[in-house]
Amino acid sequence: MNFDVTTIRLFLHVLAATVWVGGQIVLAGLVPTLRNISPDAPKAAAQRFNKIAWPAFGLAMITGIWNLAEINVGDRSTGYHGALMVKLLIVALSGVAAFLHSHAKTNTGKAIWGALTGLSALAALLFGIILQTSA
Repeated sequence: MNFDVTTIRLFLHVLAATVWVGGQIVLAGLVPTLRNISPDAPKAAAQRFNKIAWPAFGLAMITGIWNLAEINVGDRSTGYHGALMVKLLIVALSGVAAFLHSHAKTNTGKAIWGALTGLSALAALLFGIILQTSA
């Protein structure tokens, strides 16, 4: 059994991604129930979630950079480089879309940016797995 810095780094990265991606899925599933409680409840829950989600996003970014620093990216295949570029773009899209979702003024804007946030977060998760399996 290896319990070392690599294990801790990967654990923190997966934990952060779990909070960012899984939290969005849970919150999206709770919105209809929250609306039944109060029209203001979804906004209050989202604001509270943001206090957990944004630090998790930051931790995922830091540990993602750390992950890259621990490998020799230049030794990787062209396919790996392509998947890495796609993942980095999707992660950026997820963060930007989440920011725009939290600042949207209309329900349509919230819906569009929220959907894009969730889909891009899931895509980033998928590309993280692709990178691990093609390493």
